[in-house]
Amino acid sequence: MDDHLACLLASNEAWADAVSAADPDFFANSARKQAPKFLWIGCSDSRVPESVVTASKPGDIFAHRNIANQVLPDDDNVHAVLTYAVGTLKVEHILVVGHSHCGGVAAAYWASQNPPVPPSDSLTRWLAPLTALAVLLGIGNVQPSEAAITLLVEENVKAQVTNTAASVAVKKAWAERQRVWVHGLVYDLETGKLKDLGVSVGPGKC
Repeated sequence: MDDHLACLLASNEAWADAVSAADPDFFANSARKQAPKFLWIGCSDSRVPESVVTASKPGDIFAHRNIANQVLPDDDNVHAVLTYAVGTLKVEHILVVGHSHCGGVAAAYWASQNPPVPPSDSLTRWLAPLTALAVLLGIGNVQPSEAAITLLVEENVKAQVTNTAASVAVKKAWAERQRVWVHGLVYDLETGKLKDLGVSVGPGKC
């Protein structure tokens, strides 16, 4: 067995044993059901694990992650997650979370600086809407590039909050007077802290 995998499995066993020692019923209770209050829609970046950065336990956060935390209107994957989280689990808060130094956002920014060409691979196609957003907002006019990418991280989160609020699952929940809010956050890799962008939307004031 590869040493890295062996280390990972050993760490898992040690963690499971420690959790069981502290709370003998934890895993039995966890296996019966989940009742999270939060849906986290974040980036796939390995440095932003939602349960770790929020000091949450398994079962606290339902999660969906993809490159650059996108909520695209034609992505059945994210909309299936929204449908289940809102309709079945009845989560109360949807967190759209971007992060500093996002590689996906940086790639979209640099793509927006070049003449438009048809996407050549799956990653470029995935990021095409974000690249188009950068062009639309004139992000390339911000100098230096680090500042432009930071701005695009936040504007991307705001756009995905809008897309989430416009989803069938969320609109249905609001029509049925279900309590669910959509929030936009950015995680700062250099401080480990979440920033609320102040763009929350919902059935009432949160």
